[in-house]
Amino acid sequence: MKGLLVDDDILYLDALRRALTRRGIECEIAADPATALAVATRIAPDFALVDLKLGDASGLSLIEPLRAIRADMRILLVTGYASIATAVEAIKRGADDYLPKPVSADTLQRILLDTETYTAPGAPLPERDEDDTLESPTMIPLHRLEWEHIQQALAETGGNISATARLLGMHRRSLQRKLAKRPGPERRPPTDG
Repeated sequence: MKGLLVDDDILYLDALRRALTRRGIECEIAADPATALAVATRIAPDFALVDLKLGDASGLSLIEPLRAIRADMRILLVTGYASIATAVEAIKRGADDYLPKPVSADTLQRILLDTETYTAPGAPLPERDEDDTLESPTMIPLHRLEWEHIQQALAETGGNISATARLLGMHRRSLQRKLAKRPGPERRPPTDG
């Protein structure tokens, strides 16, 4: 497995690359979008871990060009500024996962090797059983963030499907299909008391 790590924090990139290499995952690094695209074109990686904030640029802008380089590339967006709106935008652009930063090598390896939860872009989300749990309590799956964003928009429009679809910038039928695929429960972090 080979990957591309894109972040403007070179120290973090070097540490993550070394840790992944020890686990048998070869990676190349890039600190800016132009370098990332050049490296991706040269090596056609199996996955790309892309930081949302790349100096003055956005990692969101890399999703579509990376997908054009290799359609089955697994694209993971990481950020220290997680928000539902950004997660939904990442989904719309074709990201496979949206993770809070920093991502450890162990977490990344688990995600990359867990092919059962991998969903190709445009494919329907997998059904989840009540027994399904997350490996990391800080990781929120994209389908869960998208579901919560849709529910928030529904509440703002008083449950009006057409108005919600307009608010979200999607077709009404697409929204109805997403509503029919309610995500299953995930394990929540334990709370005190």
